Amino acid sequence: MLNVHYSRFGDLERADYLVTSPSVPLESYRDGFGNWCTRMVAPAGDFTLSNDGIFRDTGLPDPTAPEAEQHAVQDLPFETLVYLLGSRYCDTDLLSEEAWRLFENTPPGWARVQAICDFVYSSVSFDYMQANATRTASQTLAGGQGVCRDFAHLAIAFCRCMNIPARYCTGYLSDIGEPVPHPPGDFAAWMEVYLDGRWWVFDPRNNVRRKGRILIARGRDAADVPLTQTFGPNTLTQFDVWTWDARHDPAEASPVSGK
Repeated sequence: MLNVHYSRFGDLERADYLVTSPSVPLESYRDGFGNWCTRMVAPAGDFTLSNDGIFRDTGLPDPTAPEAEQHAVQDLPFETLVYLLGSRYCDTDLLSEEAWRLFENTPPGWARVQAICDFVYSSVSFDYMQANATRTASQTLAGGQGVCRDFAHLAIAFCRCMNIPARYCTGYLSDIGEPVPHPPGDFAAWMEVYLDGRWWVFDPRNNVRRKGRILIARGRDAADVPLTQTFGPNTLTQFDVWTWDARHDPAEASPVSGK
């Protein structure tokens, strides 16, 4: 899953085609969540996947609606109900009691979700060296450390425990408008919650409204939206992500962040 989500396809100034080296046949399809996926058979030896594109963006930060209300469960659209359930990394059964202890007395709706993000942001320490592919939300809470996917999983699990539909998102997050020096480029994880009849972006890792957020995929948690899923032995030898700021002229684009 390395192509932009269909909801941002109309913002492409240059298509983000997936390229492989050496070249192999590619098959593409949409999964059950509507994400665009590509599959291939990789040959033995060094193999490179790459893509890049130019995206048009409003330059506005993530929208806010402090008055957004929480729905009663019986009033939720049926398609949101799956995002109330526990999932591979969001173990709501282990976190429900703690969630209600922490957030029962917060105002329902936007304020409750923000209280959850505030708690996760202040309770979990971000550390790239502590990345762990099997860490669940309850383990993140117990250990107090993780990377952006762990922040998202914990906040999503808490929201679901409080009867707020929440889904996991992965994509690009630019450094436009952020103070320098910028951190190394990477993919990002955040969440969307269902309030007042629509989905809203929340980012428990950064806990601020950000600009230039480009969605790749949505799902119940990271298990649904791996950027790469391999079947067979492999070793990742290099991983690079970069964002360019082309606000004035794409031909004069300059790097915002990268590694």
